[in-house]
Amino acid sequence: MKIHEYQARQIFRDYGIPVPADVLCYTVREVEKAAKELNCMVVIKAQVLTGGRGKAGGVKLARNVEEAINAGKQILGMDIKGLTVEKVLVTRAADIEKEFYVGLINDRNTKSVILMASAEGGVEIEEVAKTNPEKIIKFQINPLTGLLDYQARNIALKLFGNANHAQKAASILTKLYKLFIETDSTLAEINPLILTTDNEVLAIDGKMNFDDNALFRQPKILAMREPDEEEVQEIAAHEKGLSYIKLDGNIGCMVNGAGLAMATMDMIKLYGGSPANFLDIGGSSNPQKVIDAMNILLGDKNVKAVMINIFGGITRCDDVARGLIKALEIIITDVPIVVRLSGTNAEEGLAILKETGLPTVSSMSEAAKKAIELSKR
Repeated sequence: MKIHEYQARQIFRDYGIPVPADVLCYTVREVEKAAKELNCMVVIKAQVLTGGRGKAGGVKLARNVEEAINAGKQILGMDIKGLTVEKVLVTRAADIEKEFYVGLINDRNTKSVILMASAEGGVEIEEVAKTNPEKIIKFQINPLTGLLDYQARNIALKLFGNANHAQKAASILTKLYKLFIETDSTLAEINPLILTTDNEVLAIDGKMNFDDNALFRQPKILAMREPDEEEVQEIAAHEKGLSYIKLDGNIGCMVNGAGLAMATMDMIKLYGGSPANFLDIGGSSNPQKVIDAMNILLGDKNVKAVMINIFGGITRCDDVARGLIKALEIIITDVPIVVRLSGTNAEEGLAILKETGLPTVSSMSEAAKKAIELSKR
């Protein structure tokens, strides 16, 4: 689960991380009012759940109320990576002496939280990692002890080089780790963390993601959810017992089992195609799951072909076939479908599908090649 910057900044405040004053606005009139209340240079920032806002023109400095109004007019309603800006954050501008990056992320390889820090703040950390990886400090935090004060001070001193500044930054690092753990985050970053000309250390931008599987114990975090269209689909799929993640390709995938689903997407990529989704119907033999899955797949306008890849274990291939036929009786579509059934009751399932005229194949590679071919017609 992702949240907006304004929500992340509020969490920072709750944990004592210093953040400049700000006001959330939905209209140009609210922007004008906020600029007057703050009575200083302000920054107007688009609030959308994507990166690259600055490059897209979604972040503007306003030296006075008139400039704030003009910035509000330009940003509200603009399109950033397919998302419409419906609200902006008007925040007090800071006199920046230097920008830094700090972030926490779960690392599956070490089974711990990794603290990343860099003196190259204000730019995408992925770009720094690509061009100047030596400028990123990575510190593995022991899950039994957490981030200790002296460790935070050492890292902060490497960044700032000044003991007074490092002391302030170290306090922010320990608080950031505390909120990361207590909110079940998967990502918590401050970019940039700034040193002002008045020797203050402030978090002027924040980004946080959370573990969906832990939201049941995070009601305050869950209340912040503002799902976009893709997330609405994913949530609806989850409620129907399906695991679904939308991707950017054009070949819809319906598979049983996460491992087979990953292998199916790899196979499509291997032969030059592009999967439109990850969709695991699980181990149930309920035909309704197939109907629900087809509704989701065919509801994606980017899908030009559907590849169904079922290896029957607990899942019975004949039940999948019946569910598919029922789905196609309900859904009128001209999207081509290719089916591969193997395992439990595969022969029965193939016999059921034979009357429909749907293309069936015996191997996963054949299915991938056929789906790619059909997607180009």
